[in-house]
Amino acid sequence: MTGNWSERLWAPAQDTYAAILAHPFLAGLTDGSLPRARFAYYLAQDVHYLRDYARALALVGARAPNHHIGAMFATHAAEAVAAELALHEQILPQLGVDPAALDAIPASPTTTAYTSYLLATGYGSGFADGLAAVLPCYWIYQRVGDTLAGQGSPDRLYQRWIDTYAGDRFAATVDAVLAVVNETGPGLSDEDRRRAGRHFCTTARYEWMFWDAAWRQEAWPI
Repeated sequence: MTGNWSERLWAPAQDTYAAILAHPFLAGLTDGSLPRARFAYYLAQDVHYLRDYARALALVGARAPNHHIGAMFATHAAEAVAAELALHEQILPQLGVDPAALDAIPASPTTTAYTSYLLATGYGSGFADGLAAVLPCYWIYQRVGDTLAGQGSPDRLYQRWIDTYAGDRFAATVDAVLAVVNETGPGLSDEDRRRAGRHFCTTARYEWMFWDAAWRQEAWPI
């Protein structure tokens, strides 16, 4: 294998990432026009998502090839739970969402599908598959954060969201995960890399779908 495995994973997902940047949800964050109801929907779904994403990270850590990598993903799982609590306590009330009533808001079809895919991959596949599946959430958010930070937002709440994913702290977290990705790739067979690549592309698409579901305020049809 030539080149970094992370670069090979990213290449077929470039069109998906371009579609994410062009989505009206993100455009509305930067120009301040995004209706608060859509942002509230997004954050409520993100809380549901983070609960299962933390479980997926724990599964990846449990399959890690050494203690240091396992500890890193265990830490990230705990940080995902901390992010959920911060959303509860700080942002959701400003949007008129009572944190105590959050469990009464159902996970959307897209949230359910995305988290089910992550957990199924984590439970049923090896370390490399789980790693590739959780990677887009790290990497796409870091890239989106950096891009949107360059544009800024006139809305202080939206700017706060952008700042969460922009800057050196989150970039260092993503760089640490990418280092593990690039250490893992050379030891895989071609078939292992192809299978993991399919997981990466699938969850990258789910990232677009997650923002699109918030834009549409997706609901179960029946």
